[in-house]
Amino acid sequence: MFTMLKNVELYAPEYLGTRDILTAYGKIALVSDRIDTWQQLRPEVVDCSGMVAMPGLVDQHVHITGGGGEQGPGSTIGPISPEELMKAGITTVVGLLGCDGVGKSVQELLMKARSLEADGLTAFIYTGNYGIPAVTITDRVLTDIVLIDKVIGAGEIAISDHRSACPTRNELAKLAYEALTGGMLGGKAGVVHLHVGNGREGLAPLFDLLETTDFPVSMFVPTHLNRNRSLFSQAMRYHKEGGTIDLTAGEHTEEGINVPQCLAMLAESGNGLDRVTVSSDGNGSGAGPTQREAASVAALFDDIRTAVTDYGLPLELVLKTVTENPAKTLKIYPQKGKIAVGSDADILLAEKATLTPRMLLVGGRLRQIFTLKR
Repeated sequence: MFTMLKNVELYAPEYLGTRDILTAYGKIALVSDRIDTWQQLRPEVVDCSGMVAMPGLVDQHVHITGGGGEQGPGSTIGPISPEELMKAGITTVVGLLGCDGVGKSVQELLMKARSLEADGLTAFIYTGNYGIPAVTITDRVLTDIVLIDKVIGAGEIAISDHRSACPTRNELAKLAYEALTGGMLGGKAGVVHLHVGNGREGLAPLFDLLETTDFPVSMFVPTHLNRNRSLFSQAMRYHKEGGTIDLTAGEHTEEGINVPQCLAMLAESGNGLDRVTVSSDGNGSGAGPTQREAASVAALFDDIRTAVTDYGLPLELVLKTVTENPAKTLKIYPQKGKIAVGSDADILLAEKATLTPRMLLVGGRLRQIFTLKR
């Protein structure tokens, strides 16, 4: 019910120095230099000396029911477990479909999201998949978003990919209308989460849509933008023009650019890292010969740590890309992505020296203790 974190260096995600943090009933109740009048609450006390605290990670792109299937039924990947997400430091997740909208369904996504919430995590979903028209529960993107609590947008709709339906500008515009209006009526983000492939057009379909319609740039979140250098160049232009860009963690292909390098390039460009998010594409099909090895959600924090330890970027700067920034994009900030009074008590604790994860609080409860390798 009550948990006290003592003597922890706080990144909220901005750096606030050494603090004590008191959580109560799943919320952050107090953050102060020193909290003394707490004994009568009888909280669980954790001495966090030598550790840093940061918001639980927000991963807006996870195949919670499993991806794959592109090489036949034998290549389908199974659902992710709550333990796997928590071991990766993820406390808020958005589930989505990819190529397979036949063997996998939005209904299945919804039930899996509810299952993850029963285990203490926070879970949302996108309606749709790669194709156009979008697969839905109610036969409309708009009504899915308005009427179903867990649906916060449409995705991942594929463009510039041989697996896409090659949506026309009018088809993308109609989809954007459904998502935008659904978000307005439902009080939700109403984002369109776009899978961008290796196709020659890259972000051109999105640029064309924005140049010829009145849709706000903030509602579109293109992802996988570090899969090749040409696409990342377009992404930097899109970001400079006010767009939100999503990078995929664990990118180690010859054509791609890894997330730490992308973050360094963006920071050096003068654009900064506002409206830059990183997601894992976790539990989707991997790059192996059979594509049965699922992409790891652990890559999300691994890349953030590497950006700090190997590229010298400030933790408070890069941490925003997996906490505050996605939470703002999804309109769940400051409930998520922030350590402040009134925010949800989702807190990741890591060793200060190495940024090795040590503990995870989910809703104020100590849910995961990471075993240190000797």
